[in-house]
Order: sequence, then structure tokens, then C-alpha cells
Amino acid sequence: MPKIFSIPKSEPKSIQELMQRADVLAGLTLGEVAETAHVKVPVNFKREKGWTGQLIELCLGASAGSKSQQDFAQLGIELKTIPIDEQGSPLETTYVCYAPLTNIAGIEWQTSSVKNKIQQVLWVPIDGRREVAPKDRCIATPFLWSPDVSQDEQLRRDWEELMEMIALGQIENISARHGQYLQLRPKAANGNVLTEAIGKNGQIVNTRPRGFYLRKEFTGKILHAFFKDEEG
Repeated sequence: MPKIFSIPKSEPKSIQELMQRADVLAGLTLGEVAETAHVKVPVNFKREKGWTGQLIELCLGASAGSKSQQDFAQLGIELKTIPIDEQGSPLETTYVCYAPLTNIAGIEWQTSSVKNKIQQVLWVPIDGRREVAPKDRCIATPFLWSPDVSQDEQLRRDWEELMEMIALGQIENISARHGQYLQLRPKAANGNVLTEAIGKNGQIVNTRPRGFYLRKEFTGKILHAFFKDEEG
């Protein structure tokens, strides 16, 4: 018998309510979920990369409020959909938030946007194989995660390394190789979008906006640890 669910009219009032909503989605295809939500599934995601996340937000009752807050701000939880292969490994890096490139004096890890966004994450793994049509891609089991002490420490180190390079005017020297768990990459709709940053001599220069991303190696460990526990 197919699962029956409806689109919630309000945010979940508790973590238990959120997880109940999320658990209902497990095993459904994006096509089945979209049909209930009365939205059309794209033929491919080349031009609509954020479509899946928006669909899941709708189905879980996430607020469309400030993007500097978590998706479920009252619960302190961020929602992240993550495309996976048949082995349950992530197919791409996970975007966290934009990186501040000016006026960064006084920003610390504990009060940073990165720390705020990933202190508690609801991961929703979804079949991301390109050979599977978007409408037929299945949603795996959603789960809650928070970084443990060692993970938080490494994320802090990565963040501090990257922020120090930004502060010292080395924004153009930062590559995807920097950071063990966290990396900094250009984040814009196209290469023509520019923003202000600190230059080599402390002057203001124009550069492409940057975003913080979690590496696939890191999110892969998170996913595999959950799936292993689930099987056990």
C-alpha cells in the first residue's frame, strides 16, 4: 500500500514531529512526492539544481525565512539533501553558506555562519545517479547528525585557515585543496557576478563570491556511519 502524506501548513513544533514527517518520505520517489505537492519534476537538474531541496523543504514545512538562519530555526536544524550513488556515497560536495570576504574582523568560529548552519543537520540522501530519471529517483532514510568533538575541531581548523587567508588578502590563492573537511569555492550563477574582497595590500578588490562547502570525503563518512548503524 503506497504511503499517504500531505503537505504541512506550518513548521514542525518539535524534532520528533520533524522526523515523523521526514520518515514518511523514505522510500518514495521524487515523482511521487512531487505529485502530492502538485509540482512538476524537471527532466534534468542542469538548470534547476535547487529543485530537490525546495521540494523537500515544502514537504517538511521548512520556513522560507532568512537564509542566514537554519531551515528549521526554532529547532536549530539545517536541512541538506544529498545525492548519492548505489553504494550510498555522495556524488557532490555540500554547500553550506556564503563566505564573508570583507568586514571579517572579530568573526569567530563559535559565532560563524558555518558553525551555525552545521551544528545540527537533517540529511536527506536521495538517489542521484544520472542514468535514473529525476522522477524515478528514490529518497533514502533521512537522519539527524551533529559533528562530534573531533569533527568540530577539524572544521574549526579548516575555517580558521581559510578565514586567515581571506583576511591576509590571499583570496585568489585559495584553491579546492585547502581544508580537510571544509573548502572554499566560487559560488555564483555565472562568472560575471563580482563582490568586494580584501586585496594583497589591504585594498578592496573585486572577485567572484565564494561559498563554504563540505567535501565529499567528509560527508561520505557521515553517510556510511549512519547506513552501517542502520544495517546493524
